[in-house]
Amino acid sequence: MNAIIMAGGEGTRLKSVTGDLPKPMVNLCGKPVLERVLELLKRSGITDVCITLRYRPEVIRDYFGNGEKLGMHLSYRTETEPLGTAGGVRACADFYGDRDFLVISGDCACDFDLRELIEAHHRHRPAVTMALSAQEQPLQYGIVLTDRRNRVVSFVEKPDWERVVSDLVNTGIYVVSPTAMQHVPEGKPFDFARDLFPRLMESGYDILGISMHGYWCDIGTPQAYHRCCLDALEGRLKLSDTPAAAEPAHPAYTKRPDAGVQQIYRCRSRARLMRMVSQALMEAGADFSDGIRLENEAGQVRIMPAADSESVVVSAKAADPSKSAALAEGFLGLVKGLEGSR
Repeated sequence: MNAIIMAGGEGTRLKSVTGDLPKPMVNLCGKPVLERVLELLKRSGITDVCITLRYRPEVIRDYFGNGEKLGMHLSYRTETEPLGTAGGVRACADFYGDRDFLVISGDCACDFDLRELIEAHHRHRPAVTMALSAQEQPLQYGIVLTDRRNRVVSFVEKPDWERVVSDLVNTGIYVVSPTAMQHVPEGKPFDFARDLFPRLMESGYDILGISMHGYWCDIGTPQAYHRCCLDALEGRLKLSDTPAAAEPAHPAYTKRPDAGVQQIYRCRSRARLMRMVSQALMEAGADFSDGIRLENEAGQVRIMPAADSESVVVSAKAADPSKSAALAEGFLGLVKGLEGSR
């Protein structure tokens, strides 16, 4: 399988670290992060790579050349105007042709075994297979909700805590079929997550989401960058050539007008637990646009993470108010049982 690396970013938020360098050329333990991405691809058996460029493309071309020093074959495409993630990849149609291919960002820190993602794509043949990463603090990412067969059913872009329904986030690493790319207009700005994926789902195509084992982080801010460097030095991020505050007692949760009876459950990881609850209630017709909500003529239940502690809040309002407490207790038992089962 071939790969396309998106490496056109300037990295405005990272200027204090990169200076005038393109964002993918920021140093990660002695090498540009883009070189770390290329090493990751090579470990996964991918050696034929096309790199999309925009900001100061000559810096990347001059450093990597044709890839011979890395034992790889590199080619380049340079955008004159921003085309978005999917639009920039669509401009590489002559590179991927009629074959499935892998897409990855040139500024991520990652040690996934990408062969696992590729094998899942080959087994199930969806339009797109997404690499997902479990994050305890998922607010800055796009959250992806999958069903029991790992099919993507919903995206929630950079939610607040009350809208978190899973801990799995979109890493921007995909295996993409040429069929999916036929839905991307040529020469126009178009984004994978914002534009293409909703279009594919509306058209009835399957998107597969695979929870990957290992480390992943988007090096988008100085804080994230320095954290990645420390994680690599301390062995949490595995690179080939590097060695390996108290929470409040009760969550400050704003009670909604329709909350009814509330139960608060202190857990180990609120985002991970929300994923379990989401998958358990998916077939029951739950709504995921604002936490998890179930409603029928008997009443309504809302389950959501607390905003400022590792807790999950269960709110219930029965049609018969005297039964609201029992309804809340019942769903609280479900939540506890799901955490205890993993």
